[in-house]
Amino acid sequence: MDENLKQLFEQLGEAMNQSLANSDEVASVIGQIKSSGYDVFLAFEATIGFSKQEDEETQSVKSGPTLVNAGNHEPEFKVSSQDERFLKSLRIRLDDVA
Repeated sequence: MDENLKQLFEQLGEAMNQSLANSDEVASVIGQIKSSGYDVFLAFEATIGFSKQEDEETQSVKSGPTLVNAGNHEPEFKVSSQDERFLKSLRIRLDDVA
């Protein structure tokens, strides 16, 4: 991961922490829990996905798999490289069918 992206992720994490720490609503609920005789430990886990933007040709199919049927021909199934990476992460392999 390049250093700029790494720094941006760190800034995002800090911004998320600050927004929770500065939230009056969160502080109020935590105060209510404490006044009920409980200690509070708060931990959050965030999953953040990202992908590099691709060139214009690839972006035209980036919205997902599509069926294109112009002139009543057999539809063509198109899968972007992002779709392929996702399927591969699920251990699904697309074989070319002739």
